[in-house]
Amino acid sequence: MDFYFTLETTGSAAYKDRGSKFLAYCYPLQTAEEFKKHLQAIKKEHPKAAHYCFAYRIGFDGNNHRASDDGEPSGTAGKQILGQLDSKNITNALVIVIRYFGGTLLGVPGLINAYKTATSLALQCTQIVQKPVEIKYSIHFDYTILNDVMHILKQFKCTIHKNEMQLFCDIEAGIPKTNLHYVTDALENIPNVKFKKLG
Repeated sequence: MDFYFTLETTGSAAYKDRGSKFLAYCYPLQTAEEFKKHLQAIKKEHPKAAHYCFAYRIGFDGNNHRASDDGEPSGTAGKQILGQLDSKNITNALVIVIRYFGGTLLGVPGLINAYKTATSLALQCTQIVQKPVEIKYSIHFDYTILNDVMHILKQFKCTIHKNEMQLFCDIEAGIPKTNLHYVTDALENIPNVKFKKLG
């Protein structure tokens, strides 16, 4: 897998059914810690909501995901939210759907439809982008060759995650998988550059 789909921006949408109101919020997501912050912020913003259901997926191996029904009947909320992300092949993303109860029970089919629809509407209001899968590397080199190294990283559309510039420079960069071979070859041709794969 060389590319993946994710959210470029946040988005939100509302869906109503028989008095119950479902508010869906989408976020780009890199870590489980980020998810916790988003959930806390939503709970603070909507302290009177009856349920805070969510699903997220991080990474590319399909193993790092979580879904919660938060008290709704099993399988009616979190699974539906995750299903909408998966139907669009979206990863590194989070959707939280909160419910304000309207007094009328919707039943299992009604809940499934509500959580699915709210998520789908929110994703339609969010910019979905294709990004290259990146492999993280640390690069260590002398300050005098900074321009040469930066030129390569720019040329092959690498993402700089960390950057320490002193007499010696240390950079953590995400190298697109499709360009990995070109970048490592180019770096090997510059004297005194040390680089290694992270994680």
